[in-house]
Amino acid sequence: ALTRKCVLGVHFLSVFPSHVLFVSIETRVQIQESVRGKDVFVIQTVSKDVNTTIMEMLIMVYACRTSCARSITGVLPYFPYSKQCKMRKRGSIVSKLIASMMCKAGLTHLITMDLHQKEIQGFFNIPVDNLRASPFLLQYIQEEIPDYRNAVIVAKSPSSAKRAQSFAERLRLGIAVIHGEAQDAESDQVDGRHSPPTVKTTGAIHPSMEIPLLIPKEKPPITVVGDVGGRIAIIVDDIIDDVDSFVAAAETLKERGAYKIFVMATHGILSSDAPRFIEESAIDEVVVTNTIPHELQKLQCPKIKTVDISMILSEAIRRIHNGESMSYLFRNIGVDD
Repeated sequence: ALTRKCVLGVHFLSVFPSHVLFVSIETRVQIQESVRGKDVFVIQTVSKDVNTTIMEMLIMVYACRTSCARSITGVLPYFPYSKQCKMRKRGSIVSKLIASMMCKAGLTHLITMDLHQKEIQGFFNIPVDNLRASPFLLQYIQEEIPDYRNAVIVAKSPSSAKRAQSFAERLRLGIAVIHGEAQDAESDQVDGRHSPPTVKTTGAIHPSMEIPLLIPKEKPPITVVGDVGGRIAIIVDDIIDDVDSFVAAAETLKERGAYKIFVMATHGILSSDAPRFIEESAIDEVVVTNTIPHELQKLQCPKIKTVDISMILSEAIRRIHNGESMSYLFRNIGVDD
């Protein structure tokens, strides 16, 4: 059985592990009424068992497709495997694989929020609406941090500088960038294309030719570019999962004189012992949206706060069903946002 609602001829189907029939460790989806000729919106949130979540969605979309649904729109507030969108060593671009599977299953439209890399939209051959959570986070800063005018927006690494700059420009605040932290897992240094062979071979090229090797990177000591002394530091990012880098950034900011530290992100995965690390750290508050369920983490750590973004998702669904323009939801959003 599936949890469902029917409003104005639109069918909303949501899969939950407790409502899905498992037979011989297989997932079976049964739609209890006709969806022929209907606009179907499949709403799926990512649980801890991300692989089961993906299979539930694929099977459900395919069931709607074989039941002759007119259109099938997937609503994934957090797109799984979005961090695996680059080739590293001899790995694979898993985001491309997931996108191909969804399209093959029969998805005709995708609604998601704050993709890890906007270029992931190019993996799909169907329309993708990548909504933004930043208006809700900005509103939280203005309403819940009384002295936010004395704050500075912080990027915990140079790769997050664009997002920090976007927040700073909208709030008319300064920006600071932490540089020189431990090697990031997404740096180019772990890209297989930069890995020379262990044995120098010259059989494939002319003996007189020698391919120059790339000079290895050397991380400088940790430095903070920008003034954070006596101010509130607001670290912004898109995903907060492994909190080690956020905890290290908070300690660095405390040493530089910041008297209060906030961490703001769209997707709060907060896996493993993240709540405990946050509770024991110098971070005063972690603000995430409800794109991913994290009620258990909030019970473990009272520093975690939630911002509701359901309003923009429901408005996107309404506009798509009625054939209205989506540009209203993307107003004042630039290329770098």
